[in-house]
Amino acid sequence: MLGSRMRMVHMAREAKARLPAFRAGRMAWLGLLVAGSLLSAACGTAETRPEIQPEATAATGEPAAIEGSNITPAPTQPATTTSAATAPAPSTTTARELEETEQEVTDLAEVDPETGADPKQGLDPVVAYATESWPTDWASRTVDLSELLLGIGMPDPRDAIPPIDDPIFESLDDAAEWLDSRAPGMLVAIGGESRFYALSILHRHEIVNDRIGGIPVAVTYCPLCNTALAFDRRVGGEELRFGVSGLLRNSDLVMWDNGTVSLWQQITGEAIVGAAAGTVLTHIPSAIVSFGEFAAAYPDGRSLSRDNGGGIPYGFNPYEGYSSRAAPYPFFTGEIDPRYGALERVVGVTIGGVGRAYPFPLLAEIGAVNDSVGGVPIAVFWGGDTADALDSRVVREGRAIGTGIAYLRQVDGRPLTFVKEGEVFLDQETSSTWTLLGEAVSGPLAGTRLEIAVHRNEFWFAWGAFFPDGDVYEG
Repeated sequence: MLGSRMRMVHMAREAKARLPAFRAGRMAWLGLLVAGSLLSAACGTAETRPEIQPEATAATGEPAAIEGSNITPAPTQPATTTSAATAPAPSTTTARELEETEQEVTDLAEVDPETGADPKQGLDPVVAYATESWPTDWASRTVDLSELLLGIGMPDPRDAIPPIDDPIFESLDDAAEWLDSRAPGMLVAIGGESRFYALSILHRHEIVNDRIGGIPVAVTYCPLCNTALAFDRRVGGEELRFGVSGLLRNSDLVMWDNGTVSLWQQITGEAIVGAAAGTVLTHIPSAIVSFGEFAAAYPDGRSLSRDNGGGIPYGFNPYEGYSSRAAPYPFFTGEIDPRYGALERVVGVTIGGVGRAYPFPLLAEIGAVNDSVGGVPIAVFWGGDTADALDSRVVREGRAIGTGIAYLRQVDGRPLTFVKEGEVFLDQETSSTWTLLGEAVSGPLAGTRLEIAVHRNEFWFAWGAFFPDGDVYEG
């Protein structure tokens, strides 16, 4: 896709290499500005996007109008956003302009009147420039500001990738008209309400501010780390609305809230910068499953509708070939454990501060794992033929990667021990038969549903970056 983040990081690096220190700011900014306009264009509105065919009939590929089109940014962009057409060419920058740029960057520094320290110390000049208007309390933070990178190059990039704030849902029959049975999506179920959020929609929005079972929920997905997580949006008695900040840390989505304008790490749910720094959102269990698996387990469930995007081509993957790369995009510069490929998936479970990763290749061999994390008995099931959302251009044609889900395996106070038998799972204590999505369909426990443990299906590099002290299950 023309506005891919990959192009942005290359432009940023090339621009910064031309000039030392702060004088690289404007040059890098101009390159990022062009790429950022292209990315926001890919998330445009109905007036600027072409109509597309349902996913099930879209094998011919992305409409030609998408590539090379001159699309304006989404209406969520600030009115002052500079487009690619109006951005000045780096080659025309004069010595005087460079001096002005250095002064501009210097002027961005704020000094705490009590300590005399710059609250933005360590922040990349390009990031400082892009976030100049934010009222974020930069002095309150739990991470080094130098770890924050600009993922979308434009002035105030908040919500350049627009979240969905008033989601529209459809019946499973209607969803089946455009979603293939292998289509991957997020399963979230609360209080008898179950919903499916297709990753081909979350690709383009990354956050859905929803309400399920009366609970305000943020449904989030970071394509660069393949992390799908849901959170309770209530913090300190206030209901927050979350958006895409345009910043990344270790290649993971950094969210922002409309109450304190704090920055939140999506993979952990922790506020890392701002007045809320140190606060951790309450996780709501979720899982990445196929549409077919969801429909069979939750026949009365609802699916996020295509009508939320005003013509955005939801059947297509804007990160084509990403999961087949040898390394993530250069937004991640850390070391990668050589035991698995950087973009190999794991089921990452963190309970009580203890983390453990269950690599997909190992799960595919054994089918079911019985383990304990943080003293809590869990089981990890693997099966199915869920499509890879980050592989082929058309999501429905993605290679089969399967479904990996972690459950709390204690039922009525007794831990169960599971083995996989064909496409189903048996517990050794009652000989009940369970589906991949954790429902007992026969035996003494028929009708019982296992509780989903809070977990992720992150890429291997992301697991190592955010949970360096965690264990890796080796069988």
